[in-house]
Amino acid sequence: MGFSIYQVDAFTDTPFTGNPAAVCLLEGDRSDAWMQALGAEMNVSETAIVRFREESNAFDLRWFTPVMEVDLCGHATLAAAHVLWEKGEASIDRAIVFHTRSGILTAIHQHEWIELDFPADPLSEVPTPPGMEAALGLRAAYVAKGRDDYLVVVESVQQVRDLAPDFQQLASIPGRGFIVTAPGGSEFDFVSRFFAPRAGIDEDPVTGSAHCTLAGYWQGRLGKTTFIARQISKRGGTLRVEVAGNRVILGGQAMMILQGKLCDGF
Repeated sequence: MGFSIYQVDAFTDTPFTGNPAAVCLLEGDRSDAWMQALGAEMNVSETAIVRFREESNAFDLRWFTPVMEVDLCGHATLAAAHVLWEKGEASIDRAIVFHTRSGILTAIHQHEWIELDFPADPLSEVPTPPGMEAALGLRAAYVAKGRDDYLVVVESVQQVRDLAPDFQQLASIPGRGFIVTAPGGSEFDFVSRFFAPRAGIDEDPVTGSAHCTLAGYWQGRLGKTTFIARQISKRGGTLRVEVAGNRVILGGQAMMILQGKLCDGF
């Protein structure tokens, strides 16, 4: 039989919302080209490749968009942890340890929620990249950059909701992605959307890694360390976010939608 593969909706408790991720439980070796081809075949924003290690509850984890491998992905890590617990491949009463390109990441199960321990992504204020405001169709109140992504602050939830970027123009601007955020009104501490056309993802429905960037900005602006955040893409998703020193704790829920096997020979 071939490798087990799953599709999970992450950062949601409602089917067909949140961010879909593919999760492949890999036994043995496959080339980088094979993993990238699987990411293209699955054609969701991220495919998580999970490989078992000798230690209990420890796994290698890599993430592939349809066009490239990335260094960090929140929703596919959440999805991978959900699959490992649901299929009995990890003990639910112990932390899962993932070995990744971003170092050691952990996941714990907390009363129907999953909490991920991720590295914070400090921001530096930067000049607005030429063409960015026109590509996004907005006037930025503040622009900063983390390790890979731009943070673009606007004034209202409605401005974020109404965005209709020119993705071809946006893809011409160097950088992995663009996080657009605003205060969240009465229900949430802040809202956001995330665009990454250079990575093969015009809009990512719910982006855990972006909240490692968002957390520091909103900590400074709101003077608090814990948040309820909403990514207001068409599918939408809710996250609990906590700043813990140089780490960010991301909380979310997940639902398994599909499960199956890759055919023999692939």
